[in-house]
Amino acid sequence: MEKWQSYIPGRVGRRFHSRVTHHTPIAELRDRWDAIFPDFGAVPPDVNADSAQLGGVKGEWVTIAHTQPRRVLIYLHGGGFVAGSPAGHRALVAKLCRAGNAAAFSVGYRLAPEFPFPAGLRDAVDAYRFLIGRGVPPQSIVLAGDGAGGGLAFAMVMAIRNGAMPVPAGVAAFSPWADLALSGWSVMQNDDTDSVLSWDLLFVSARRYLNGASAADPYASPVFGNLRDFPPVMVHAGSREILRDDASRLGELAAAANVPVSIEVYDGMQHLFQGLPASQDGRVSINRMGQFIRARAGETELSLPPAKTAARTS
Repeated sequence: MEKWQSYIPGRVGRRFHSRVTHHTPIAELRDRWDAIFPDFGAVPPDVNADSAQLGGVKGEWVTIAHTQPRRVLIYLHGGGFVAGSPAGHRALVAKLCRAGNAAAFSVGYRLAPEFPFPAGLRDAVDAYRFLIGRGVPPQSIVLAGDGAGGGLAFAMVMAIRNGAMPVPAGVAAFSPWADLALSGWSVMQNDDTDSVLSWDLLFVSARRYLNGASAADPYASPVFGNLRDFPPVMVHAGSREILRDDASRLGELAAAANVPVSIEVYDGMQHLFQGLPASQDGRVSINRMGQFIRARAGETELSLPPAKTAARTS
C-alpha cells in the first residue's frame, strides 16, 4: 500500500500553525477546517448537484448524469460540527454515489456555535423522517458521513432506533469522530503523525458544539452508547490519524451487539485519504464502500422529493 509520505505535501503545515485556543474566533476555527476540503479535488462534469430542502432541512441532491440511481444516501459532511458544507464535500459524495449507484441527499445541517448540540442531529433525523414519510423505503437508504458527520450518522441511528422509527439499510463512515471526550489512545499516540487534525482543533470545536452538554452523551459521542438493533456497519480510517480508535471502538460496540460490521484501518493513511484523487488506497476504500452500499440497500424505483420547500427560520 502507498505510504502517507507520498501525499502529505499540501496537507502538512496545517498542524504547525499557531495552536487553536478557547479565544480563537469562530471564523478562524472554520478556516482551519475548510482548509482540508479543497484536497478533495474538482467535481467531475457529469455530477449534478441541485439545491434542495427536505421539509425544513437544507441540503443538495447529488446524482451522476445518465444513470438511474437505485438507492439513497443521506450524507453528513465533516468539519468538526462548526464548519463544512455540502458544496465543500460534493466531490467526495459524488464518488460514493458513483460507486454505490445511489443518489445522495447531502445534509446542510446547522452548525455550532450558532446552533449547538443537538441541532445538527435533529436536522439529520428530520431529513430521514421526511424521506420515509414521502415513501422512500428505509431498506433503500444508507446513512453515511465523514469526521463529525460520521459520528452524526451513528448518533442518527441511535435516535431513529430510540424513536421507534424503522432503521435504514446500513451506516457507513469515513474516519468518524465518535468520541468528543477525546479519550481514545490514538489521540495521543498519533499526535505526531496526523498531518490533518490536532487535539486542540478537536477540543475547541467540541466545546463550541457541546455548549455545556456532556461529551459522554451518546447522541454527541456514540462510543458511549450501544449499537443494539443497528443495521450493518462499515467504517474506514487511516492508521496515522488521531481518530483511528474512534473507528475501532465503534467496531467493538457493533460486535458486542451482534451487528454485522466491517472496520478497515488503512496502513499509513491519514484522515480522509478517500478524498485525494491520487490515492490508490482512497480508490480502494471508496469502491469497498460502494460494494457495501449496493449489497445492503435494496434497489427501488426512486422518485426524488421536490427540490424546495419553505426555508427554516429558527
